[in-house]
Amino acid sequence: MTGTLSRRRLLELAGVGGVAAVAAGSGGVLIARGGESTGTGTGGTVPFYGEHQAGILTPQQHHLQFASYDVTASDVAELRDLLGSWTGLAARLTRGEDPYSGGSEFAPPDDTGEAGGLDPARLTLTIGFGPGLFDGRFGLAGKRPPELADLPRFDKDELDPAQSGGDICIQACSNDPQVAFHAIRNLTRDGRGGVSLRWLQKGFLSPTDGGAGTPRNLMGFKDGTANLDPTSADRMDTSVWAAPGAGVGWMAGGSYLVARKIRIRIEQWDRTALGEQETFVGRVKDSGAPIGGTEEHEAVKTSKLDVASHIRLANPRMGADSERERILRRGYNFDEGVDGIGQISAGLFFLGYQRDPRRQFVEIQSRLAASDLLNEYLFHTGSAIFAMPPGVQPGGYIGQSLLA
Repeated sequence: MTGTLSRRRLLELAGVGGVAAVAAGSGGVLIARGGESTGTGTGGTVPFYGEHQAGILTPQQHHLQFASYDVTASDVAELRDLLGSWTGLAARLTRGEDPYSGGSEFAPPDDTGEAGGLDPARLTLTIGFGPGLFDGRFGLAGKRPPELADLPRFDKDELDPAQSGGDICIQACSNDPQVAFHAIRNLTRDGRGGVSLRWLQKGFLSPTDGGAGTPRNLMGFKDGTANLDPTSADRMDTSVWAAPGAGVGWMAGGSYLVARKIRIRIEQWDRTALGEQETFVGRVKDSGAPIGGTEEHEAVKTSKLDVASHIRLANPRMGADSERERILRRGYNFDEGVDGIGQISAGLFFLGYQRDPRRQFVEIQSRLAASDLLNEYLFHTGSAIFAMPPGVQPGGYIGQSLLA
């Protein structure tokens, strides 16, 4: 860093308590557009600062922008500067504040402006670190957690390297798609010189029953019926939050995220009989009840299911030792127009938060890849794993426990 305050440093200071001073000193003002609501409605704000990062236990918003970056910073000081700036900017964005610059007409504005006047719509921004950050460039090799192991290649994977991996990720979730896009756009812009965008995935999700019911995926089935309850502190401690260990105490209060892009062979699925669809999934399409039942959340009777049905293999309520595998999921649908053979290109973007991907995601996905009846209709094209560090308090920055 130079002896003068860079734009990145100004934003960092703004995010850690110097908002008014920095705005006044730079000739600008801040315009707040969102209230400080912490309810579960579609509007208002979600606190950015806290013990854990927002966007993990937060009730799932309707829209997603997920960005993965390669780090181009030359040393750990530049990396620290980047994360400090991103933390300040993320805190400002989630509060719903727009900077208005009264500067020269010949200079770019401080903000791209497309979210001006919009409510933040419960925007959350969650930042994580991929295995590549621990490759030795920044002296962090000895701090790589064993849980952050490279994912194996599973049977039937059709992974695109351009849609996989990354050194740093940002998960932006909001009930307004333009707000989520604006956040990723401005964080990417602010990070120029320190990161380059590797891949970007957008998603959408519409809960049923006025927002209280289980959302449906693009195969038409309710998706997430057996998800972990994020309000259970005990379950979060045993299944989601990282275990502090020797050399990786910096992850205490964080979690591990697996991201998978799963495409659907939609035309083939749409020609499949309803009875077969329900057998393959293991649930009734309309109600979401397990086969042999009448209510969505009633106990699953394994004797009623095909041994290779999706929920028989994936549902952790079945099997003597499968309870330990449960994952907190934040799945989103995606639609990307038309594929190369004239069919609709769409699928599911899977986000799974967990304590240890080696014994949770890898074990579940290994079973699914080997035997799942849905493999005829689903294939994975993107894959990544990230360590999501704990939350931050005002005055600090995301990843400070790692880089301090």
